[in-house]
This record gives sequence, C-alpha cells and structure tokens, in this order.
Amino acid sequence: MTTLALGPSWLDPDYLIGTFGLIGVLAIVFAESGLLIGFFLPGDSLLFTTGLLVTAGTLDYPLWLVCVLVVFAAIIGDQVGYLFGRKVGPALFKRPDSKLFKQENVEKAHEFFEKYGPKSLVLARFVPVVRTFTPIIAGVSRMNYRSFIIFNVIGGTLWGAGVTLLGAALGKIEFVTQHIEMILIGIVLISVLPIVIEFLRARSKSKKAAAMAEQHQGPGMSAPEAPGAPGAPGGGRGRHAKR
Repeated sequence: MTTLALGPSWLDPDYLIGTFGLIGVLAIVFAESGLLIGFFLPGDSLLFTTGLLVTAGTLDYPLWLVCVLVVFAAIIGDQVGYLFGRKVGPALFKRPDSKLFKQENVEKAHEFFEKYGPKSLVLARFVPVVRTFTPIIAGVSRMNYRSFIIFNVIGGTLWGAGVTLLGAALGKIEFVTQHIEMILIGIVLISVLPIVIEFLRARSKSKKAAAMAEQHQGPGMSAPEAPGAPGAPGGGRGRHAKR
C-alpha cells in the first residue's frame, strides 16, 4: 500500500509505520500530544493509516490493543505537557524563537485555551499544532488538575481510538484503499472542523450580544446634555435668570 507523503518522506505515515512499527506510532502520538518538539508530526493521518494497516493485516496486532495503547500514549503525552507547563510557567511566553519553537504557536494555543476553557483539551486533539501546546498552556494557567485529567482522558480517547477505528472501518472499503491519498488529505481538512464550528458559534453569540446591546440602547439615543446647555432641562435658568 502506498500513501501520500504530506510533507517530507520521513513524515509519510506509511513510511513511519513501515520503519518503526507500532512502537514508533506510540512514540509519535506521545510526542505530539505534549512535547514542544512534536507539533509538526502527522498525528491524524498517522492514526488513520495505523487503523487501516491493522485491517489490512500489515500491522499484526489486535485492533483493540492498538487503540488502548494509542489512547494511553495520548493521555500520558498530555500529562507530561501539563506538568511541563506548570514547571516552566510564564517563562514559556518569553522563550525566543528557534527552528523548532515559534512563539506564535504558544500564543495561538493560549488564545484557544482562554476562549474554550477546559473543553479546549478535547477540541484541540483534532487541531494540528494546537493539540501539542494546549496541555502545556493548561499547566501554565494552573488549570484545576482534576478537571484536566477528566478532559484529558475524554480527548485522548475520542481522538486516539476514534481516528484509529475510523481508519480500520474505512480500510475495509475498496474505494478507500484505492484512493488513500485523497482520504488522508480529507482527514487533515476534517481535523480542523471542530474549531471552525466553535468559531462560528462564538461569532454568532457575539453578534447576538451586540444586537441585544444595541436594541437596549435604542436608536438615536445620545449622551445626556450638560445642565445649563440650551435645550437641556433647566437650560437658561442660570444665575442671570434670577431677577
């Protein structure tokens, strides 16, 4: 089976799985889930391809075991990212840019976390780059640890098992195996769908709030005129009005 390399050949999921096997998949999932250097790794397409190869028999492991291990690696990765964020703290925002670190990625993840709160740990799983930095930002923000664990487990399970099972299910369809390149590109595009939906919902709420504020204010309303000004209540009744 030949897949499309969405970038350098060493980032091609088929190449990575063929070279490093299941251990490599788990290491990449762990790194992309919470290590700063893992943001460029192909998480979504890798998991999809893993499920597909399990169905095809190329990866000789039970599907349930692969899903459990992937979920475990994803959860532990986020856990490490959270603890790293707590230790580093605000210093992360002062770290200079390098080839493997861009301050803008931290800022994007911070905005994402501030906007969506704890559920960002679930949504970010499906957004490349953001999923790497979000658990770190949660640690920097000192998010309640109990809440972090809950949302970490939910996000890790939905993403890790969900994308892998999707690949396994679709891998039984002949059309998918014949057009795997197109499917992988589709997976990348679909991965940003949750954040697009949340963005549109937030934008809709913002517009409704602005409309309600304008409605309460009323059309043509202006600031009250100063006492003594022409047309204002008591206007013209200054000290010269007394006789």
